[in-house]
Amino acid sequence: MLEETGLEYTPHEINIMEGDQKAPEFIKISPNGKIPAIVDGDVTLMESGAILIYLAEKTGQFMPTDKQGRLRTLEWLMWQMGGAGPILGQVHHFVKYNQGKSAYAEERYLTEGKRLYSVLDARLADNEYMNGVGYSIADMATWPWIARFDWQTIDPNDYPNVKRWYMNLAGRDAVKRGWDVPRSTQEMPIP
Repeated sequence: MLEETGLEYTPHEINIMEGDQKAPEFIKISPNGKIPAIVDGDVTLMESGAILIYLAEKTGQFMPTDKQGRLRTLEWLMWQMGGAGPILGQVHHFVKYNQGKSAYAEERYLTEGKRLYSVLDARLADNEYMNGVGYSIADMATWPWIARFDWQTIDPNDYPNVKRWYMNLAGRDAVKRGWDVPRSTQEMPIP
């Protein structure tokens, strides 16, 4: 979002593997001890959805102003926050990082992850973007989760509309720049 809007910003890396998210100075910004979080003057915000809504309202970008477009954007943003993000995060936890610890958890979360890909694929069958209107914060929130399809062992080729959407967004200059913020050693996965 910050790359798309052109707002100036300074990224601060939080190494969750080393517990940086538990530091008292970070907890002041993000009481839940999770990333992302932002400080913008006297505004501090945690949670990606809240941050995206705030930045969309601040800049007047990536959030339709008409009632239906706004509602569809919020609807699909909440779909990501309540479904795709948490479930795909559990797929990462059980399928990539803790494989073999719980066959039940692996099957449950992978099955639900594939179901969510199917929901997104159906939505994108007749829509270029998730809200049906244009590129929005809903797409921005969801794309990074789909960008970990290799961690999820989910083949985007099984979801042609998701793949088309993913590749469209992956080709955006701001998405390419944002991939490396904070610095990354991983190449953007291309199905």
